[in-house]
Amino acid sequence: MASCARLGQHMNDNGPLILDGGLATELEAQGFTLQGDPLWSARLLHSNPQAIRDAHYRFLLSGADVISTATYQASVTGFIHHLDVSPERARELLMSGVHLAKQAVDTFVSDSRPAAGQRRPLVAGSIGPYGAFLLDGSEYTGAYAKEMSVEELKAWHRPHISGLAAAGADLIAFETIPSIKEAQAVVELLREFPDSKAWLSFSCKDGKCISDGSLFSDAVQLAGRSTQLVAVGVNCCSPALVEPLLDSGCSLLSPDMSWVVYPNSGEEWDHSQGWITSEEKSQSILGLSQTWMKQGAALIGGCCRIGPAHIAELRRGLKGSSLCSV
Repeated sequence: MASCARLGQHMNDNGPLILDGGLATELEAQGFTLQGDPLWSARLLHSNPQAIRDAHYRFLLSGADVISTATYQASVTGFIHHLDVSPERARELLMSGVHLAKQAVDTFVSDSRPAAGQRRPLVAGSIGPYGAFLLDGSEYTGAYAKEMSVEELKAWHRPHISGLAAAGADLIAFETIPSIKEAQAVVELLREFPDSKAWLSFSCKDGKCISDGSLFSDAVQLAGRSTQLVAVGVNCCSPALVEPLLDSGCSLLSPDMSWVVYPNSGEEWDHSQGWITSEEKSQSILGLSQTWMKQGAALIGGCCRIGPAHIAELRRGLKGSSLCSV
């Protein structure tokens, strides 16, 4: 797979790869109402694909080396149920997430006329946890995994990996995984797609544990069983939790693996009130990112409430340029 070789070249370049920020955050900033929608930003794959292309393009302009598809809350079952489409159309919609991102990259490369030797931005196929489909916030508890087997979780994720890989994603991003059991499922399932590379990032409850209460260090050790994972880490947690989490797992990080880090703004989400802004808890990712880089983070970006302006600031701080390497 050529994209795997390109990924290695990217990660060997000077400095970390800059990820994008919260795609839904950027879409909401453009006036789209996503909160409460069972498909979240994936709804726009069906209703307004141009809006997704445009959002990807803005993150590329801000300096993102990697953009993630609008498929975090996408699922074949969800599309069938909420859009009343056929299974075939549901798979096409899932795959369109990759196509739209690649189109945005093509446009960006064409517009920017890169110099010889510059790298082309990568597309990560986003796969959220089963809890994202449940619409009850359980991607931050992992409670559902107690009632499910590893095989059931593999069966849920299989069509999503299949679709994103077939569409040509450069790598798969398993995001906000809250439980050891679900992590085991995706690590095992990835072997069915031997040409695919991936990262695995967890939702975490504190500076030592992922959301289901398991030690982050155990999650890192589990990730080390896969030769296809290029990175393991955390996303959608407070920036303040990142340093202690990485410290807790550093001795168990495989030599062939790096950290991937993309926290949210530090604000808190309340199901009844939405995002609650607090001066105490909102923190600059840029202010902490140098430490994460020293800890071995090779992929750094943002999640919820992080927009293109934040990513541009992050790139300037870590790479000295607001322009993306293509």
